[in-house]
Amino acid sequence: MFKKILFATTASPSCDHAAHVAFDLAKKYQSYLLLFHVFGIPNRGFSQSVVDIRTGQEAPNDSEYESWVIEEMKNTYTRQLGDYPDSDLKTKAGVPHTEILRVARKEDADLIVMGAHTREEEIGASRHRNIVGSTMQRVAKSARCPVLIVSRPCTTCLWYFSNIVFCTDFSKAADYAFKFAFNLASEIGAKLHIFHALDMSSAYSGKTLGQEEIEEQISQAKNKIEKRYVSQMKDYDNYAIDVLEGIPYVEILKFSRKKNGDLIVMAHHTREIDPENAEIGSTVEQVVLRSSCPVASVNRPDKIGTADEPAS
Repeated sequence: MFKKILFATTASPSCDHAAHVAFDLAKKYQSYLLLFHVFGIPNRGFSQSVVDIRTGQEAPNDSEYESWVIEEMKNTYTRQLGDYPDSDLKTKAGVPHTEILRVARKEDADLIVMGAHTREEEIGASRHRNIVGSTMQRVAKSARCPVLIVSRPCTTCLWYFSNIVFCTDFSKAADYAFKFAFNLASEIGAKLHIFHALDMSSAYSGKTLGQEEIEEQISQAKNKIEKRYVSQMKDYDNYAIDVLEGIPYVEILKFSRKKNGDLIVMAHHTREIDPENAEIGSTVEQVVLRSSCPVASVNRPDKIGTADEPAS
């Protein structure tokens, strides 16, 4: 399913959890793994110096410094590279999200793996602010392939993946996310949990729904899942449908923990708008921040594979 995996790294401890997932996925699917690090942002125009992303210090923008950065990357991932030789390292100066997207297109990557933040000490509110408008957000917004975001140690992953949780809001983007989740589950024999959270946080603000109304909407959502998704699954029967009411991100996280989810798949955004103009949805942000397993953000129909053969 994944012929080429791009691991976008800061080559710092904050990406250790993402590195673990990236290397394990490459081993599992015998993928070519490219480790890519944007080491510095040019000061201005055609400046021959850059601001090193890790240190914040000015550094030369030349081949000698690039070679030094590559050696540092090799030192950082010595053990993993030794265990998995079908990998390569590249580095470049530039705007991080622009360069990551450029190399993903050039290499025709099937999956981008990256961390949710760039500084290990950024937690809580600071960490949340870093996600919005960050490299991760911009990459997820424009990537042609799914983006796997790893925020914490993957405590439930066991040789990837056995329980895939697909969360839908019934948007067009969610249709793409479903195809990715279903194709992956079909290929590896994982159980697919199709989940919808009936949003009680905003849609019914100021209005109290009776239990009968809630149950009716839950029933309608399950019927919609049957028609929209299950109808595409043919003979595949290793799935379950669940609908709960509440605050979406809270219910998604609770459900994933209950089912021992080792991958959550969601649409990149939650509104029926052009993906080029979409911002990452607040539900996705909250899930990424708090999930104990990786979260796959799917923005486009490209690179989602088919149930019969891998994506090209």
